Amino acid sequence: MTDLMIYGATGYTGTLVAEQAAAMASDASPPTLAGRDAARTEALATRLDMPWTAFDLADAATLRRHLEGVAVVLNCAGPFSWTADPLVAACLTTGTHYVDITGEIAVFERIAARDAAARQAGTVLLPGAGFDVVPSDCLAAHLKRRQPGMQRLRLSIAGLSQASRGTARTALEALGQGPMARRGGRVAELETPLRGRTDFGEGPVGTVSVSWGDVATAWHSTGTPDIDVLFEASPPLRAVSRVPRPLRSALRLPPVQRLLSRLVDRMEHGPSAEYRLRSRCRLLAEGWDADGARVASLMETPEPYALTARTAVAIARRVAAGDVRPGYHTPATAFGPDLALEFDGVRRWDT
Repeated sequence: MTDLMIYGATGYTGTLVAEQAAAMASDASPPTLAGRDAARTEALATRLDMPWTAFDLADAATLRRHLEGVAVVLNCAGPFSWTADPLVAACLTTGTHYVDITGEIAVFERIAARDAAARQAGTVLLPGAGFDVVPSDCLAAHLKRRQPGMQRLRLSIAGLSQASRGTARTALEALGQGPMARRGGRVAELETPLRGRTDFGEGPVGTVSVSWGDVATAWHSTGTPDIDVLFEASPPLRAVSRVPRPLRSALRLPPVQRLLSRLVDRMEHGPSAEYRLRSRCRLLAEGWDADGARVASLMETPEPYALTARTAVAIARRVAAGDVRPGYHTPATAFGPDLALEFDGVRRWDT
């Protein structure tokens, strides 16, 4: 039996995850690297001295055959709107646990809807094991612990200034709609993005609402009915947020998407090793109860891709070891609000 398979290992984030797993090889058996491209997967596996396999997700029977005997598959192949559903379906048949690093709200919601099926199959479904949403999910759960009656949650994030090609391609899918939030327990599209000023500890900066995974996961972690996520308002984000609602649909047109995809192809694969080493992110969680009483907590983390490699491998290993009961989980429901603090460079303080 293979304890861990990393699917999508040759992408920017997948390679970082595979390298992290290689660094932990003394503590556990090496994972099997997998992907659609046999040549690229073999080259990476040879460099890291790991077993490998290659298969496409389109053939359900082939997919199930490759997952037989695999304890957990860690899906790093985005957009996850394309890859999560076939992998989850196969996992529920083979009894393989499923972990991924998605940040896509719709993907979280579809996987959460398979909770009963996962329990019956004895399978763990744990999407969001990367920067989205490990630190923010843990911060939201910590806030709920401080304020059990929380009715409104706002998560603000600063320091997300560079993205990989895969992240950019995923973002293209959401360009034609307004930011998503949760209202009255339901996911809703905002007609107008929220704007504000947020102090991450060094003075207020502009923020604007975005579609981020916690709109889905924080509901399952905390039961808070109203949830917003905002990013520090970089110039590109400001520009996108100002696109008039009537023009958003034009961004979904195939010719526009193809043009934008070609622009993404010209991007660097992702942040450099130097950037990952020196960069930091901060997250502010604010919660209000029915009477308007506010609590807030700050968290600082390493650069998102660097943290993702660490959290994804550690979570997948713990799932493979049987540390999580079957069913759908967020990082915080699986391991508690303090999970993020187990990783070097993460600190949290209450304000």
